[in-house]
Amino acid sequence: MLLFLIKPLRRLNGHPSKRKRFLMSFVLMLLCLLIAYGNPSDIAAPSLSEINGQSGFDVVVYGGTPAGIAASIAAAREDAHVLLIEPGSHIGGMITSGLCATDTGKGYCIGGLSREFFERLGRLYGKPISWYMEPRVAEAVFSEMLEEAGVQVVFNERLREHAGVRKMGSDICTIVMENGHAYSAEVFIDCTYEGDLMAQSGVSYTIGRESSREYGESMAGVRPFTAAHNFNYKVSAYDESGQLLPEIYDGLKGEAGEADHKVQAYNYRICITDLASNKLPFPRPKDYDPSRYALLVRWLDVVKEAHKDRSLVVGDVLSLFALPNGKYDVNNSGPFSTDYIGGSWDYPDADYAVREEIINDHKTYMQGLLYFLANDPQVPEELRKDMSRWGLAADEFTDNGNWPYCLYIREARRMTGDYVMTQKDIQENIYKPDAIGMGSYNSDSHNVQRVVTPEGYVENEGDMQVAVKPYQIPYRVMLPKVSEATNLLVPVCVSASHVAYSTLRMEPQFMIMGQAAGTAAVIAVDSHLSVQDIDVELLQNKLRASGAILGLPNFWRILNAILWMGLLGALYKSLFRAA
Repeated sequence: MLLFLIKPLRRLNGHPSKRKRFLMSFVLMLLCLLIAYGNPSDIAAPSLSEINGQSGFDVVVYGGTPAGIAASIAAAREDAHVLLIEPGSHIGGMITSGLCATDTGKGYCIGGLSREFFERLGRLYGKPISWYMEPRVAEAVFSEMLEEAGVQVVFNERLREHAGVRKMGSDICTIVMENGHAYSAEVFIDCTYEGDLMAQSGVSYTIGRESSREYGESMAGVRPFTAAHNFNYKVSAYDESGQLLPEIYDGLKGEAGEADHKVQAYNYRICITDLASNKLPFPRPKDYDPSRYALLVRWLDVVKEAHKDRSLVVGDVLSLFALPNGKYDVNNSGPFSTDYIGGSWDYPDADYAVREEIINDHKTYMQGLLYFLANDPQVPEELRKDMSRWGLAADEFTDNGNWPYCLYIREARRMTGDYVMTQKDIQENIYKPDAIGMGSYNSDSHNVQRVVTPEGYVENEGDMQVAVKPYQIPYRVMLPKVSEATNLLVPVCVSASHVAYSTLRMEPQFMIMGQAAGTAAVIAVDSHLSVQDIDVELLQNKLRASGAILGLPNFWRILNAILWMGLLGALYKSLFRAA
């Protein structure tokens, strides 16, 4: 132990501030070990016999999402000792769970590990780059990248629901899993879609939508009527007996710009095909109830009446994005589709048991919808016939009944750091001195609630499509407040308003922020600094060296030079002619 202490101290001769930080870190580590492995505390710490995990990691990443994978690889490539913990049995989050038509925005804004992943996919498909892929192929590429980087991965280990995080002051010392395994590290990174490690660490967060007044955002809060994915014909919210139809909220919509704690709709991004050799019929869920789709039937009847000159097809109710090898990524389209509007509200802060109920409810809703469209006689015959030619891809999600592993959690908790990214940061103040990457996809929120208008008609509310300029993502969005956590980075549930998060939430950006988090974590470890105090310029240099795109200065300089050359040329010609 003394040798472990003396050798680094000799190396830090002439650097009194660093020596002091090292000694403080050493003492803090000893205290953390005493807390983690000493006497049980008042918060029901696991006994020594329960703890079978490992200590001494430089970086522990919780959540095998694309952000978590990028964070782990980035840290490992900096020669850190890294552990990636995945609560489920598969890595890759939504990219390997059906979201395979990538929300790229401007492709030239995507660099680093994120771009490397899509380029590797491209090579498999015989292209320079592929933004669209098959789920199983995406998982294979992620696994290969992790193995090459030497990242240790553990599966099926979920953070203990209570007392899962041990802290000493603002430092996280150890995290404890449900099975009793405990892991310590110098820096932790929460890459889950839910932000459970962040929440248990005592970090401030919010859920739902801010009011338009809070950050001066014109798009914030409850939205006025928008035509996209809405009932654009008058459809009564009540059945013949005056009862409210299923899947409609019986509360008030709220005033435009008003805050609420509701989150945008979730769904599954299933993988389907019309190839007979690889097609399975849509399953009938155990709790199938065709009556919950009464509003859909009413909507289809209205549309059919309004467009008598054409037949209804699958594209009228679902968005289909072509993937390689005859497969399609399915997403919500229209006013009643795969988005389970209102079913997501309680998910972010729910305990594991309630979340499981919500997940199962979403699965029943969506499986029932697909089965209903393909089989129920209430569905117009031409639509039923078109739907019946599709089915689940038999070679995807083979250990999960050909159903995606993950529910698409578009938004859950959002951290509230000292800096909160808002609408102005994606439209006006797009340059950041601490930039670690770029975003360019529209601020995209799906509907939040389905309500009854004062006239008794149905209306969806919450859809938002805000145009953005390619903007820089600041390092600060991943940082908790110093008083709350000094060795935690949060690259998924980042510090942003609902409006800004609706563009940041795309998987390429999660990977970009994940890579920055993994790189920053190693800098913090090597320099014995908090994640808030690292040298951001050093971080930026490392990211650029790895191919990350932090801004577009060269493009603007070239454009500016071209413009000046044109002006000078025009001036020269006018002077020459005058002479």
